[in-house]
Formats: sequence, C-alpha cells, structure tokens
Amino acid sequence: MRRRLLGLAAEAWLPVAILLVWWFASASSTSAYFPSLRTIAVSFYDTWFSDRMITDVLPSLGRFLAGFCVAAVLGVALGTVLGTAPALRRAVDPILDFFRSLPKPALLPIAIVVFGVGDGMKVFIIAFSTLWPILLNTIDGVRGVDPLLLDMSRVYGIGRAQRIGRVVLPAASPQIFVGARVSLSIGLILMVVSEMVASTNGLGYFVLLSQQTFAIPEMWAGIILLGVIGYLTNFLFVLAERRLLAWHKGWRATALGEAVAAPTPRPAGTAAGTTPPVASS
Repeated sequence: MRRRLLGLAAEAWLPVAILLVWWFASASSTSAYFPSLRTIAVSFYDTWFSDRMITDVLPSLGRFLAGFCVAAVLGVALGTVLGTAPALRRAVDPILDFFRSLPKPALLPIAIVVFGVGDGMKVFIIAFSTLWPILLNTIDGVRGVDPLLLDMSRVYGIGRAQRIGRVVLPAASPQIFVGARVSLSIGLILMVVSEMVASTNGLGYFVLLSQQTFAIPEMWAGIILLGVIGYLTNFLFVLAERRLLAWHKGWRATALGEAVAAPTPRPAGTAAGTTPPVASS
C-alpha cells in the first residue's frame, strides 16, 4: 500500500506543480488570448457540465471508439494473415508502405466525396489512421513467435486455426498491445481534425468554433478536456493491458528464473566438481 501511494505521488507531483504555477502566474492576466486559469476553470465547468456533454463530447467519443474498434479488428486479422504468409507479405509490402506513409489529413477531401460529411467520413479517417500501428505491430509480433512453440503445436496435432488462436495470437499479444496504444493517440488527433472540417458537433468543431467566435476561455476549456480524455484513455488502456497480459509477465519471470538456474555446461570429459584443465603456453 505504501509503495502504491509513493508511486502515485511520484506521478502526480509534476502535474500538480504545473497547475499551481499556472494558477498563480495567470491570476492577474488581462490578455484576451491567455486568460487566467480560474477563468478557464469556470468556463470548463459551465461548458462541459451542461448539455454540451451530450451534444459534443459523446458523439466524439462514439466516433473515436467506432474507428478504433474497426482498426483493431482489421489490423489484427490482416496482420495475422500477413505475418503467417511470408510470400504474401513480400508481395503487399510496397502497397502497405505507400498507404501508411500518406498524411492522413490529406485524405479528408476524398473521404468527404466518398462518405459525405456525416459520421461515416469521420469514422473512416479515424479507422484508416489508427490501422497502421496495429497492423504493423501484429505482423512483427506474429513473425517473432518462437518457432519451438509452433513446432510443438504441430507435434501435438493442433490444427491451423487453433494454433493461431491459442499459440500465435497470445504470443504476439504484447506487440499487438503496443501498436494499439500508439493508435489511441493517433485516433484522438484525427478525431479532432476530422471534426474541424464540415462538421456540426464534436470537440474539434467546438474548439474551432470557439476560436472563430473569440470565445477564448471556452476554447481553452475544450483543449483541456481533450487532454483529460487522452490521459484517461491511456490510463484505462494500460490497466486493461496489465490485466490481460498478466500471464505474460509471469511467464517471462518464470523463463528468466529457469535461465538463471540452468547449470553451466562443462567441457566434455570433465567430471562434476572439478576444474577444467587450462592449456599451458
């Protein structure tokens, strides 16, 4: 318990210090563009503890979760196929490199033409942007599975589908979670960008509208809320990752303990407890 409290204090002291410095440094601010933190806090409460939570925040979170889930399913499925098929992976590598290198905001005009200005366009942009870290990390994770595990599964007569579900994906899951965590921040960024173009609600729309109408405290309130959402999203994802991959941490600790406890091999012809002969010069 004490260690947990010390860890929490170590993580919280810097944000608290920044807020205190910001609060006192901006207390006498008269700038229209950099209001005091107290003004921003009042605006934050008035803005987000109202109907805007339903009209702007929930639609944004819904699009973000929909796009991220689509990307996760497609990324893991395609990554598993490409990771287990080297010839196919080499054939599609140039296409993957091309699409993952595209600046994702540049696809907004095409997405608007194809999907219109509704939620479909925004979900597509989020899904397309978050797909690549998950896909590439899944490919690397599947390729990095220990061949001994695959050989053992074949010896025991485990079919291909069961081998992928019970051996390949669990072994590649740490790498997959790394890609998914990277995709979270990318998805939030593209959520905001997509809502700043041809939108009538959402956090990105609200921040841009506040800036255009010179509602500067409201604009800062929207930016702070986006930061809070990003932090909470990452925090919850890390908690889920620790719970789902707890077995992996225990397995690594066991494997490391076995490696440390393994006896050092002796040269042939040397009896136990004796020192190997040293060649004289």
